[in-house]
Amino acid sequence: VQLVESGGGLVQAGGARRLSCAASGLIFRGSSMGWFRQAPGKEREFVAGINWRGGSTYNTDSVKERFTISRDNAKNTVYLQMNSLKPEDTAVYYCAATDLGRLGLRRNDYVYWGQGTQVTVSS
Repeated sequence: VQLVESGGGLVQAGGARRLSCAASGLIFRGSSMGWFRQAPGKEREFVAGINWRGGSTYNTDSVKERFTISRDNAKNTVYLQMNSLKPEDTAVYYCAATDLGRLGLRRNDYVYWGQGTQVTVSS
């Protein structure tokens, strides 16, 4: 199983960025997907999740109304659209996959991980 994130980089506060995660080697349609992030000196935190069909999503409180997770099962890709970015959103963002169809809400639900992509928001 391989998860490859892209789209990270440097962005000014208030700007937007879209992260992509291309998945291979798993039954993408059978897997709920998620995005996590880890800032320096902090634990990895769950940002957003989406079930296999895309009809159920979850965003952590700190990104609600700003971040949107979506997926394209035809392309085996999951996205994280990030708007109104803040300096505190600076982190390495990780894509992760479960072997569950239902929405994964816990870190332990996720069994496959990407290498991460750095997002830096300047003030």
